[in-house]
Amino acid sequence: MSADNPTPPKSSIRVDLWAIVATFGAYFCMYMYRKPFSAATFEELTFMGMAYKPIALISQVLGYTVSKFVGIKVISELSPGKKVSYYLAMIAVAEIALILFGITPAPFNVVWLFLNGLPLGMVFGLVLSSLEGRMRTEALTAALCASFVIADGVAKSSGLWLIGQGVSEQWMPAATGIMYLPGIVVFGWMLSRISPPSSADVEARSERTQMDKTARQEFFRKFGFGLTLLITTYALVGVLRGVRSDFSREIWEAMGTKVDAALFTRSEFIVAFAVLIVIGFLVVIKDNAKAFQTGLLLSGSGLGIVILSLLARQAGILDPFAFIVAIGFGLYLPYIAIHATVFERLIAYTREKATIGYLMYVADAVSYAALVGVFLLKNFGKADAAQVLPFFLGLAWLVAVAGILMLIPTARFFANKGRNA
Repeated sequence: MSADNPTPPKSSIRVDLWAIVATFGAYFCMYMYRKPFSAATFEELTFMGMAYKPIALISQVLGYTVSKFVGIKVISELSPGKKVSYYLAMIAVAEIALILFGITPAPFNVVWLFLNGLPLGMVFGLVLSSLEGRMRTEALTAALCASFVIADGVAKSSGLWLIGQGVSEQWMPAATGIMYLPGIVVFGWMLSRISPPSSADVEARSERTQMDKTARQEFFRKFGFGLTLLITTYALVGVLRGVRSDFSREIWEAMGTKVDAALFTRSEFIVAFAVLIVIGFLVVIKDNAKAFQTGLLLSGSGLGIVILSLLARQAGILDPFAFIVAIGFGLYLPYIAIHATVFERLIAYTREKATIGYLMYVADAVSYAALVGVFLLKNFGKADAAQVLPFFLGLAWLVAVAGILMLIPTARFFANKGRNA
């Protein structure tokens, strides 16, 4: 096997396929405990004079946000042997919270959505840690990220289907979680059987070790300016993604589309497939610095696609389905490129002591805190389509333009760091 064009042995390919199935399935099933709730409208409910659904979303996202801040320490220091037990425990707590949500009269049950979001925010780090530091991490992580794109649609489709079967909006989230419980057990077991990175992986991508407080501070001290720009860009993209996801039903309805249970799955499957193909090909770039810069270029290109999608909609070129898919593709390109390539290759080419889990939890903590702020500042009255769509379109313009403007100095900063290394 040459160093320039390594051919993975069959055993390595089997390990990668196992890891893809295990991590995709584990995270896909986790989404069934988080996202079905957003398929409901709760039109007749209010809380302290405000619309119930935005308040409920704030409660859940706030729990998720707190989890991300806690996870900066927990995930970066977590022993590999504890991943699966943590995963199963987090899912169990989330489902108990959904059962309590069903039992407690509305609108006071919103507190249980905070408890639901709190453990679920840890799951991505537990799953992602099984994939980093490998020669094909981009392809593996892109497949993992495809799980939350697809699962976002499937979760809402599942919830809407249950409502159509007569399950109340209040009990639908818990019922959805119970439906997917067997998958949690199966994929949790598969997670426990993923092999660690090989010696060839370590040579190509650097060894990934637990990070204590000193290591975290040292890494950020070296790359603080570039990381701040990159994380801010990611946070903006995350806010737009959150609004698109949590108010997707209202956005569809505002564009005159009849919402059915399969609509969410169809649109997100196309987005996930397209992004997976693009990001997965980055694995062929062996030079870590070039792959890192390519990841930034793809991120900027994705934001450019968001702008083109907005212009095409204004010109009447795209119908609602094509617009949602196009803007989703442009949005998820930077979101997943940062997950799968940018942070991975930054660590690989600098050879610094760091983990993707640490960097992702810093970025996610900022992103979800910003999303909570948006939900607090913009309570959509009754969360009706007339208010949500204009806000979403304006936010898309802001995120796309600001993101591109920040990615340019980010690329220059890290290019200079590479030349001075």
